[in-house]
Amino acid sequence: MIAAQETFEGSYPFAPNHTSAPGFEMHYVDEGAGPVLLLLHGEPTWGYLFRDLIRRFSTTHRVVVPDHMGFGKSETPATRSYRLQDHVDNIEALVLALGLEEITLVMHDFGGPVGMGLAARHPDLISRVVAVNAPTPFGQADLARVLADNAAESPWFRWIARAQRDKTLERVLEQLEFNILSTLKLNGFENNGIISDTWIRAYGSAFPTPDECRGAIGWAQGFATGAHTFETPTPAARARLAGLPALALWGSADQTLRSTHFLPLFRSVFPDGLITELPEAGHYSLEDAPDTIAALLGRFLDTTAAGTTTAGATDVRPRTGGRTR
Repeated sequence: MIAAQETFEGSYPFAPNHTSAPGFEMHYVDEGAGPVLLLLHGEPTWGYLFRDLIRRFSTTHRVVVPDHMGFGKSETPATRSYRLQDHVDNIEALVLALGLEEITLVMHDFGGPVGMGLAARHPDLISRVVAVNAPTPFGQADLARVLADNAAESPWFRWIARAQRDKTLERVLEQLEFNILSTLKLNGFENNGIISDTWIRAYGSAFPTPDECRGAIGWAQGFATGAHTFETPTPAARARLAGLPALALWGSADQTLRSTHFLPLFRSVFPDGLITELPEAGHYSLEDAPDTIAALLGRFLDTTAAGTTTAGATDVRPRTGGRTR
C-alpha cells in the first residue's frame, strides 16, 4: 500500500481520504464540488490513472476516485477474495457511506464491470455512464461468448490462462513492482513519451511486496478460474440505463479489450449512446490520449447536463485523431 501522503513529485497532489465502510481501509480522492464524477480504475492501475481528469474536472464537479481493495493507497486485506463481486460490494459501501447521487460513472478496465454492478443494484443513483476502454456487462445473453472470443485474441488473457495452468501466475504477478511496465505494455500502452522514473514508481510502488499484489493476482485468477460473478440487472434497471446519456471512448490499439467485441456490448445496453474510437490510443487510453479524452468528456458533460437526452451527446466530436459513430 502506498503511503497516504505520497504525491509522486507533485504529480498526484490530492488530499487522501479513507473510509472503513467496505470493511477495510479504502483510500479515495474527493476533490471539488458540484455534480458527482465517480472514476473507477482497473488492473493493474489505481487512482493515479485519473490524475489529469481530477485536475481538470474538480473545478466544476465533485470528483471521487477510489482505489479498489488491494490497489493504490487502499488496504490489501488477507481475508478477501478480490473477485468482481467483492469490488462491487466495496464500491456500493463507499457510495452509500458518502451519500453520492446523480453519479456520472467514468470507468476503465475492470472498473467497467464494477460500475455496471453498482448500476444494477442502484440504477436510481446513476445519471450518466462513460466507458473508457471498459466493458459494460449488464445481463447480455451473449456476454459469456463475448468474453470467450475476446480472451482467445488477447495476449493478456491468453497469458493468464497459460500461467494459471502452469502455476506461474502468482509468481509473476507478485513481482509487479518490478515488471509493471512490461505488464502495461502487454495490455496495450502506446505513449512511450510519458514514461519517466516517477511514472514507473507511481504505478509500481502500489505493489511493494507479494502480499500487496493480492488484488492484481485475485483479479487475474478470477478470470482464469471463472470465479467472477457479474451482477444481473432487473428489467427496470435495464430500462433506466437504456435511457441514460452514455459515451464510450475506446483506444483502438487496445490489445486486451478489443473494440470489435466490447463496443457492441456497450451498444446493447445504451442504444443511443455515443461511441468514439481513438486510433492513436491503446488500452490505457487515459495515458495515451489525455487531452483528447478530457475534451471529449468535457463536451459530453456539457451537452448532457440539466436533463438533456443522450441524443444531445451526438454533438460531441473529437478535435483530433478520433472516429465517431
